[in-house]
Amino acid sequence: MLRRFTGRLMCAVALGLAMLAGPAHAALDEAALAGLAGDFQHRIETIEALGVVGGEDARRVLDALEAGDLGVVAGRVVIVQGEAVAAAASGETLEVAAGAVDTITVNNRVRRALGTARAALALSSPERGERLAAARTLADDASPALPPAFERALAAETDGEIRGVLARAAARVNLASPDAAKRLQAVQALGESSDPAVKNLLAALGEKKGDEWVEPSSEVRAAADMAIHAIDRRIAIAEGIGTLFSGLSLGSILLLAALGLAITYGVMGIINMAHGELLMVGAYATFVVQGVFRTYLPAYVDGYVVAAIPVAFLAAALVGVAMERLVLRHLYGRPLESLLATWGLSLVLIQAARVVFGPQNVELANPAWMSGGIALAAGVVLPWNRIVIVGFAVFVLVLIWLMMQKTRLGMFVRAVTQNRAMAGCVGVPTARVDTLAFAIGSGVAGLGGLALSQIANVGPAMGTGYIVDAFMVVVLGGVGQLAGAVWAALGLGIVAKFLEGWAGAVIAKILVLVFIIVFIQKRPQGIFALKGRFADS
Repeated sequence: MLRRFTGRLMCAVALGLAMLAGPAHAALDEAALAGLAGDFQHRIETIEALGVVGGEDARRVLDALEAGDLGVVAGRVVIVQGEAVAAAASGETLEVAAGAVDTITVNNRVRRALGTARAALALSSPERGERLAAARTLADDASPALPPAFERALAAETDGEIRGVLARAAARVNLASPDAAKRLQAVQALGESSDPAVKNLLAALGEKKGDEWVEPSSEVRAAADMAIHAIDRRIAIAEGIGTLFSGLSLGSILLLAALGLAITYGVMGIINMAHGELLMVGAYATFVVQGVFRTYLPAYVDGYVVAAIPVAFLAAALVGVAMERLVLRHLYGRPLESLLATWGLSLVLIQAARVVFGPQNVELANPAWMSGGIALAAGVVLPWNRIVIVGFAVFVLVLIWLMMQKTRLGMFVRAVTQNRAMAGCVGVPTARVDTLAFAIGSGVAGLGGLALSQIANVGPAMGTGYIVDAFMVVVLGGVGQLAGAVWAALGLGIVAKFLEGWAGAVIAKILVLVFIIVFIQKRPQGIFALKGRFADS
């Protein structure tokens, strides 16, 4: 390993010195390129050294090699361009027939070396994205020939993120250095990483091969132990943040699913078993809008999610109004009959979706601006689609709060929720309030379906799995209480995710259900009790 490190490093230094010592018009030296005509090991070392040296002439030679235009004639490395043959080092045209040139063979090892060399060349790119991608590529597969390229890039780089990646890539190479001081610096630099692979790399330094340590220096081994503990702590924090965010994301979906149910259940006391299918209506409305954009507005397809917001709301609201006008209005005060009727409506909606859209799940693609995520550590990523959903849930919650607290309709809804008979006596049109409240609650469920379509499969039965969770949120938070629904949804989401990491998804679900059963036995009014004369009677 040490001999390989020294050999590649000397190859890069020799090629660099040859360039500096060469004539002003020649950027590359023919003797330095001779390794391309040698065996595969010398060829790979020369390729990587070209990447370290950099420059347009090195790029020209690498391009020719990749294209199969680089060859050897009379011991000289040349580039074949059609029928013309030019010296690879100087670009000078030679009086040689193209047929006399022996093409240099490119295999998988050479291709990997070419990838490393191109990444080293890209470290000097004016584009930040290219430099960052190149730094990450070299960090994953750093070669012993690369330290000079890292040093040159670090001297010129001003971006903090890229500098950090480059420093860790250089440190991984320097772990094989014969100099103990360099190895110590490398271990300390790697201790700032959050990558489990780096932790495994450092852990290997504390192992023994026979009676000898892999790392002979006790000081370096002690620094490696400290670095491993620092990486473990950083990974644990990142995983905790990731789990917390997953819980917030799940809570946001539960909140959107339960928010409308909290309104309708609080106003009318209807146990709407078809509420999950209203989520499905919103998701399919989003699918239809996506299809319209793909067919008629392909240039603006990334905006289909925004355009689907009013469509999903209105589609679910209209279905909700039809349910309330045609069925539920005749079943007020009859909870068992309303439960059975809404369960039947849920089956009707599921079958209707199967007839119209087919029994299979349909495909919805995330827009480009919702793809990717924020990497906290290796394997811990906060996806943009879930970040957007959390923000969207907050946006919907604010709108519902403003409607409930600042509008005449909201005042009527709160009055009917607290005491329907008294509200009717003072002139509140309770029948109209029922219809509008059911429309708004159904529309919010449609928005929940829109959000759900960006992270889950969209199919006829997609809402079935959320109806029980939505009712749990409503009961736990307190009937008709928006604040209770918020706390219950986020609390259930976060607790469920932490329990899943500890005991698995099935046991976590059981534990959550047991907790809710015990909680409603001790506090049947939920987290926030309903206020008013009706509640006190």
